Amino acid sequence: MKFRTTITDLQKRNQQGKKIVMVTAYDATFARIVEEAGVDVMLVGDSLGMVVQGKENTLSVTMEEMLYHTTMVASAAKKSLVIADMPFLSYQGDIDDAIKNAGRLLQCGATAVKLEGSLGILDRISAMVEFGIPVMAHLGMTPQSVHQLGGYRVQAKLQSEVDRLVDDVKALESAGVFAVVLEAIPADAAEQVTAAVAIPTIGIGAGPACDGQVLVLYDLLGLFDGFVPKFVKQYAQLKAESIKALREFKRDVEDGKFPSGSESYD
Repeated sequence: MKFRTTITDLQKRNQQGKKIVMVTAYDATFARIVEEAGVDVMLVGDSLGMVVQGKENTLSVTMEEMLYHTTMVASAAKKSLVIADMPFLSYQGDIDDAIKNAGRLLQCGATAVKLEGSLGILDRISAMVEFGIPVMAHLGMTPQSVHQLGGYRVQAKLQSEVDRLVDDVKALESAGVFAVVLEAIPADAAEQVTAAVAIPTIGIGAGPACDGQVLVLYDLLGLFDGFVPKFVKQYAQLKAESIKALREFKRDVEDGKFPSGSESYD
């Protein structure tokens, strides 16, 4: 029997020099598919606001919506580690509320939570870790700060910015995070961060030097093509295949070919 992947397993993989593989998942059907493919970690990302709900950004995703999607993914995942994003305003305020919201995600089946930010939330991270809540950090391009950053732009281009990023990740490591996502930063910057800390770095648009990689499931399957970032590799074109299948179904119904005898009861 294969037991669920644990944070300790990820740490061992990192120590052995093995890459960590993570993708997003938002429902039970895709969670089963992701798990059958052998992916280490499923992230119930607040990116669902864009790829599932059709919003322009992630800011409108609520805590209740994250609880709903986390429950679906966690109920289907039997082997992969499940991490849930904490949505905007669920952890930036009162520390007690942040701990409570993180705990609710774990009660829904997540093993850990992911937070965006650094120095401003160290007290919340430390408190969560003290209460036994595993925390993954997220730096670089942080989607919940899209307005402050002036859009979805590459971060840490200057060496001074890279140095500050390194310091931030070190501070997060000291606060107890078990890993950090680095999004949309130059490959060299990610390499410097990865070399500076012992915790695994998970890249998304951060080059090959990170200890693992994550992509949005809808991006890598070619389901979401409203905007395809430079760092996305589309491993399939399921949107095109889906349209083709639906058009064939429509044609068969209109032509009286479906249902045929084989799809009908005697």
